[in-house]
Amino acid sequence: MNRRPFIAGNWKMYKTGPEAVQTATQLAGLCSNIKNTEVMIAPTNLSLPLVAQALKNTDVKVGAQNLYFEKQGAFTGEVSADMIKAAGAEYTLIGHSERRQYFGETDESVCQKIKASLGAGLKPVFCIGETKEQREQGNTYFVLDKQVSDGLKGLGLGELSDLVLAYEPVWAIGTGLTAGIEQVEKVHKHLRSLLEKLFSSDLADRTRILYGGSVKPENVKDLMGIEDVDGALVGGASLDAEKFINIIKYNE
Repeated sequence: MNRRPFIAGNWKMYKTGPEAVQTATQLAGLCSNIKNTEVMIAPTNLSLPLVAQALKNTDVKVGAQNLYFEKQGAFTGEVSADMIKAAGAEYTLIGHSERRQYFGETDESVCQKIKASLGAGLKPVFCIGETKEQREQGNTYFVLDKQVSDGLKGLGLGELSDLVLAYEPVWAIGTGLTAGIEQVEKVHKHLRSLLEKLFSSDLADRTRILYGGSVKPENVKDLMGIEDVDGALVGGASLDAEKFINIIKYNE
C-alpha cells in the first residue's frame, strides 16, 4: 500500500508564542513546494492557537503535545481534546516517553487519551518505545506489544483509520544515538505484524509507522529507505526551520 510519508516535529517545551509563530511561518514558506510528504509541528499548548492561525492555508499541519482524557471539569492545568481541536490542531502526540517518564503516564491513561482524541476528531500519534535497560534485558518486543495492545484496548477497527504509530526507543531520544538500520527494520516490521494480529491486514497496511530518536538530516534518508518506516518524529532538529526542511526534503 502507498502510505504518504509523514514528518512531524515535536517542539517540546521550547519557543515562546512569537518565536513559535516566526519559526512556523518560515517553515511554511520552505514547505510551499512539498506535495508528497505530510508535515506537522507540535508547539506548546500556549503557542498552539497562534501557530495554527499562522499556518492556516499552508501545507504544514498542527498538532498538540498532550491532552487530558476528560471532556471538562475541575482538573487544574489540564487541556481537553475538544479544546485542542478548537485551538486549530489536527493531530496530537499521545504517550511520549517523556510524559511516561516524568509525569507518570501509564498504558491505561494513554488508552484513555487516545479514545478522547478520536472522540474529538483529532488524529493520535501514538508513541511507544523501550528503555535502554529493557532492550539490554531482551524485553523490547514484550514492552512494545504491551504498550500497543493496552494503549489500543477497547478500540474497534473502524475507529483507527487515522492512527499514526511512532516508535521511539527511549535510549535514543535526545542522546544523539540512533537505532541501527537493522534494529529499526526489525521493530517496524514487528509492529506492522502486531497491528495485523490485533486488528486486520488492511489496517496494518494503511497505518503509518514513524521512527523517532535523534533523527537528523544526516541519517533521515537511510531511515526512510526502510520498507516499514513511513516517516519520522523529530525533536531538537525540528526547532530550526532550515534544519528541519533538510529532513523533510530527505529524498531530494
